[in-house]
Amino acid sequence: MRDVLDQVLRWWEEGRRFGLATVVGTFRSAPRPPGAAMAVLDDGEAAGSVSGGCVEGAVYELAAEVVTTGTPVLQRYGVSDDDAFAVGLTCGGIIDVFVEPVSRRDYPQLAEVAADVAARRPVAVATIVAGPGRVGARRVVWPDRAAGPLGSARLDDAVDDDVRGMLAQGLTGVRRYGPDGERRLDDLRVFVQSFAPPPRMLVFGAIDFAAAVARIGRFLGYHVVVCDARPVFATARRFPEADEVVVAWPHDYLAAAEVDERTAICVLTHDPKFDVPLLEVALRTPAAYVGAMGSRRTHADRLARLREAGLTEDELARLRSPIGLDLGARTPEETAVSIAAELIQLRWGGSGRPLTETSGRIHGEPR
Repeated sequence: MRDVLDQVLRWWEEGRRFGLATVVGTFRSAPRPPGAAMAVLDDGEAAGSVSGGCVEGAVYELAAEVVTTGTPVLQRYGVSDDDAFAVGLTCGGIIDVFVEPVSRRDYPQLAEVAADVAARRPVAVATIVAGPGRVGARRVVWPDRAAGPLGSARLDDAVDDDVRGMLAQGLTGVRRYGPDGERRLDDLRVFVQSFAPPPRMLVFGAIDFAAAVARIGRFLGYHVVVCDARPVFATARRFPEADEVVVAWPHDYLAAAEVDERTAICVLTHDPKFDVPLLEVALRTPAAYVGAMGSRRTHADRLARLREAGLTEDELARLRSPIGLDLGARTPEETAVSIAAELIQLRWGGSGRPLTETSGRIHGEPR
């Protein structure tokens, strides 16, 4: 969608009507991921691609038809049983493409969505693509508000909860509901397109605990970077789950790294010559989370050194050390779970208590 957004916004601003085809599901070796889009204007002009050429002609014709009828369509494309070069994917994959009519009347929030995407502000679009609901109904969700009803208030609330979780991780995909928002894997399919890069998890210290944290960070949807000054330890082979492995002095790397309000910084170096200068930098970034491994004695010594380095009490209060929630964790994998639990608790404001001891909403609101 990012590829065609500027073009469709111009058509939208001109008051034109066009068909927007979006890949909403892929299976096996599909050529393009969910979110890939093609737009076809009412005069036949086209922009974008949903398959890199395999089914472009068929999708083009369907989008042109949708412009005329005004009726959205969900269409599946795959390899023909008789001829792999018929309307299908020669790579052997399968894609689901949702085609909808778009105009200023159909999609009044498009300009605001485009502005947020351009400014790198997180926003997601949830669209009913199949099922017993209002197919084509669209809801735009921001971290703090939403616009556009999908159906009942309960359905809107359920979708808002799920979409904000996906948006926080930069995830795009389909969620299934009952007609009133029931989470029963029912036939009402909602495609969620998140316009946000995945948050970054910066893991410092190339130790076995870091490998476990990298695995669970990747599982949670983070772009994981492992950094250590020792090249013999900081290798891609030792950290296959990391998106990047960097050999550099941790504080030097962090001082030049991109850090925003969604970044998680996990300091596992467990060595004052590494972690004190690193935390001096980390606690002055806008990162959402700064945690450091170590015993309570190590933490007290670390705080004293950081105070000597000039950090304020407000800055020190941001440090989560010993890192993680109190789960009684011992192994690297268990420790990684406790760190992940603290990240989730911090993001959504949970108490960390067993749900059997709480009441009210299960899903927390973003902080």
